[in-house]
Amino acid sequence: MEHNGINPARSVLVTGGAGFIGSNFVRGWVSTDGRTVVNLDALTYAGNLANLDDLKGSAQHVFVRGDIADRELLRGLFAKHQPEAVIHFAAESHVDRSILGPDAFIHTNVLGTFHLLDEAKRYWSELKGERRERFRFLH
Repeated sequence: MEHNGINPARSVLVTGGAGFIGSNFVRGWVSTDGRTVVNLDALTYAGNLANLDDLKGSAQHVFVRGDIADRELLRGLFAKHQPEAVIHFAAESHVDRSILGPDAFIHTNVLGTFHLLDEAKRYWSELKGERRERFRFLH
C-alpha cells in the first residue's frame, strides 16, 4: 500500500539525520538501498540541512523537522510511513554544553529516547507476522 507516493513497507526512520554522523549515514543509505529514509531532526546546533544538499529532490529522502520527544509526531510518522526499522542518532552530544545547560540533554537524550523507544514498541506491538519479526530499533 502506498501513501503519498511513499511505499511504507519500504522505509526506515532515521533520527538525527542532519547531524554529522546521521547525514553521512542517510546519504550512504540512499546511495545503496532502495528504501525511503524518513529523516527526523530538530535542527539544533548539531543539525545542518546543508549536509543533505545532494539529496534535494530525491524521492528516497523525506525530511521532517521535529523533536523525538514529541509523541504525537512520532506516532504520526510511524502510522504514515510504517518503517521497517528505526536508526536512532538524535542526541545532544557536546559535553561542554551539558555542563552549562543540562536541561536540553535530559530532554533529548533521556526523555526523547524514551519516547522514541516507547512509540516504536507501541508500533511494533501492532505489527503482524514477518513485518513484526523483521522490525529493528538500532541505537
